[in-house]
Amino acid sequence: MWFIQFIKSSIGKKWIMAGTGCSLFLFLCTHAAGNATLYSSIELFQGYADMLHGHPLIVAVFGICLSLIFLLHAGTGTLLFFQNRNARSQGYKVKVKVIKNSQASSTMLYSGLLILLFTVAHTYVVSFGDHGRIGITISEMFSSFFVSIFYIISFIALAVHLSHGFWSMLQTFGINHPRYNILISRLTYIFPIFFLLIFSVIPLLFLFETGN
Repeated sequence: MWFIQFIKSSIGKKWIMAGTGCSLFLFLCTHAAGNATLYSSIELFQGYADMLHGHPLIVAVFGICLSLIFLLHAGTGTLLFFQNRNARSQGYKVKVKVIKNSQASSTMLYSGLLILLFTVAHTYVVSFGDHGRIGITISEMFSSFFVSIFYIISFIALAVHLSHGFWSMLQTFGINHPRYNILISRLTYIFPIFFLLIFSVIPLLFLFETGN
């Protein structure tokens, strides 16, 4: 079938990466909004968590779908990484001048692996912890220096990953025009820095006991 052949091709894999990446980006936006309640108070965040877990079926279905999207994104990205590495090792003399996010691009697999490790650890705490006291759990967790540092390093990896991933997603979708390229270039830094600040400041607030 043409669809099977398409998803087996490099272009098909890039579209899978772009589609799943867009879905994960939208999830990050909603997750950042929810976590931002911690800037107000633990009680407000607990109320947000209680509202979510008051609909267990929706949470379960959403969690399964999100996990499948994440695994599809990670698996396809890994395949593309090794496929591109094998292509480079075959000696084709193609001179391509890559400027945009070259450092982030070369470390996508490694930043992705760190994000995967963080996601597993974070999901374990959120999914198997006591939802009725998740706010207190987060407060206690971020009181640990090493846990906070692990979270911050993971968010830095996320920002690096996004700086190339966001740009690559837009290129795959064909959003590439001289009139908008400057804006697109700026957004590839604005969004990662935004998420880095939203997520990484939270553990610092609790680490230095300014969270309430």
